[in-house]
Order: sequence, then structure tokens, then C-alpha cells
Amino acid sequence: MEENEIEILLVEDNPSDAELTIRALNKYHIANKLIHLKDGAQAIDFLFGKGAYAGRDINNKPRVILLDLKMPKVDGTEVLEMVKSNELTKTIPVVILTSSKEHPDIQKCYTLGANSYIVKPVEFDGFIQAVKEIGLYWLLLNHPPTKF
Repeated sequence: MEENEIEILLVEDNPSDAELTIRALNKYHIANKLIHLKDGAQAIDFLFGKGAYAGRDINNKPRVILLDLKMPKVDGTEVLEMVKSNELTKTIPVVILTSSKEHPDIQKCYTLGANSYIVKPVEFDGFIQAVKEIGLYWLLLNHPPTKF
């Protein structure tokens, strides 16, 4: 793996959910390199090399984006739409990891190109298991296009 390769981009505003996700991924040695951003605006800046991330090599893309929906500044559906409508980023798998079970949210995310939609389990063990399985699938089992 290249020194600066990113495996997982976690976009999550809830500190508790972010900490649990990171701990679960680390516990199972799934993510060697994870970047955690706290809102959609940061995610857009990071992915497209703007703002605080101006000058970042935007060809260094994450292997998967774990994206919450309900966030300040720019919500997850807006981030998803930008990622999936841009030639540079559209092949990055985006997994929606959210507490929303609302049918319109689910439908909109799949219409915009989400690769998966997972409702966060409320209880601790279920949450840890879900994150473990997400990481195992997207980083170990899934075969993305050759170096997109």
C-alpha cells in the first residue's frame, strides 16, 4: 500500500458513532488508513481538493466512503450526489451508514447512486458487527475497477 493511500473515508458528525465505527474497524484490523471528517462540507473539500484540502492529491481516492445522511452544513445526500456525478469520484463505493429508516431517504440515496444503505443498529454489539461486516466486504471481498 502506498504511504498516502486512503482506505476509508468516514463522514460522520456524531462523535459517539464515529468513535464506535473507528474502534470496530481497528479492532478487526480492517482499515489501515482511515480519514474521519465531521460534516459534508469537509468531505466535499477533501474529495475535490478545496478549502483546507487545497493542494491535496485528489487522485488519491478512498476505497470506500462511509457516509451519514443527517449532517450540518452539507447533508449526506448532497455529498452522495456530488460524488456520483463527478467523473473523478463516481466509481468510489459509497455506503450510507445512517439512523434513518425513512423510505424516501433510502429511495433517494439509491437513485443518486449509493452502493449500499445500512441503518445503524441501536445496540452496541449490533453496531460493531455491522461495521465489521461493512469493512470486510468493501475492503477485502469487493473488487473495485483497477486503480480508478
